[in-house]
Amino acid sequence: MTTYKRLVLASRPKGQVTPENFRLEQLPVPEIRDGEVLVRNHYLSLDPYMRMRMEDVRSYAAPQAIGETMVGGTVGEVVASKNPKFAVGDKVQGMFGWSEMGVSDGVLLRRLDTTHVPLSAYLGSVGMPGMTAWYGLTQIMQPKPGETIVVSAASGAVGSVVGQLAKLRGCRAVGIAGGAEKCAYVVDELGFDACIDYKAGNLEADLAKATPDGIDAVFENVGGKVFDASLARMNPFGRIALCGLIAGYDGEPMPITNARVFLTMRLTMRGFIVSEHMDLWPQGLQELGGLVATGKLKFRESVAEGLEAAPEAFIGMLKGKNFGKQLVKLI
Repeated sequence: MTTYKRLVLASRPKGQVTPENFRLEQLPVPEIRDGEVLVRNHYLSLDPYMRMRMEDVRSYAAPQAIGETMVGGTVGEVVASKNPKFAVGDKVQGMFGWSEMGVSDGVLLRRLDTTHVPLSAYLGSVGMPGMTAWYGLTQIMQPKPGETIVVSAASGAVGSVVGQLAKLRGCRAVGIAGGAEKCAYVVDELGFDACIDYKAGNLEADLAKATPDGIDAVFENVGGKVFDASLARMNPFGRIALCGLIAGYDGEPMPITNARVFLTMRLTMRGFIVSEHMDLWPQGLQELGGLVATGKLKFRESVAEGLEAAPEAFIGMLKGKNFGKQLVKLI
């Protein structure tokens, strides 16, 4: 292999993302220097946070630079090494972005054990999405046995883990997802107690029926009307882990019409970025890896084939077309 492909950000989106916002480039395979490794990426992770990085706005991370490889997590195999900590053949996790190959000095590279956990799972349930779920649930929602928790985008890579972890802790888990098929999966496969199809048109009434004792904690991925419906059902001293606001990623306003309940129910809401809490990753990943290895934590993947398929897969994910974790298979 003498060349490899990558996708760069060609232009910033105006509203919805389009394929024209990306550009495919072919480059010669780089030579590595002392201390470096060359990685052939096998899978690329597509995640909602990438949409906000495409904007030139002040946020928790610098905007994605025009003309540079799109940001993203990857898993792959070391194909050349001049670093004593990594050998050719090692499976590793890195942040090489939308690219078939990457070079690393090893500092942010994590060696992976694929004996009992599939390689792709390190981009999902045993990776950043899983840790996002684990952190939001354990550190912010802090659920107690018997409490009712609600998770929006419940069939996705993050939400699916939140509900399963909550069930393992003795909670009533109620999901919100788009479509009957996703809701059936959330209940029948993942073990949630109920799942509300927000596309069915009865969000408030269906949520009230599924939460007869109110809601003690919410993991919010969506915002907008979905979040407002949960707010209306909150119990006193409820906790909200604010993870994502995908309803507003294309610039739509997201008013909170039930803001009064923050006062009347004495609610606590905290936004968080999981990469700012790396000190807890070993603890969380140990639990998540053990659960996946023993089949106690289930997950589903949507896999697009080839780097060229990444833009359409990303656009589809932002519209909820994916089922579970969205990946791109690169090899």
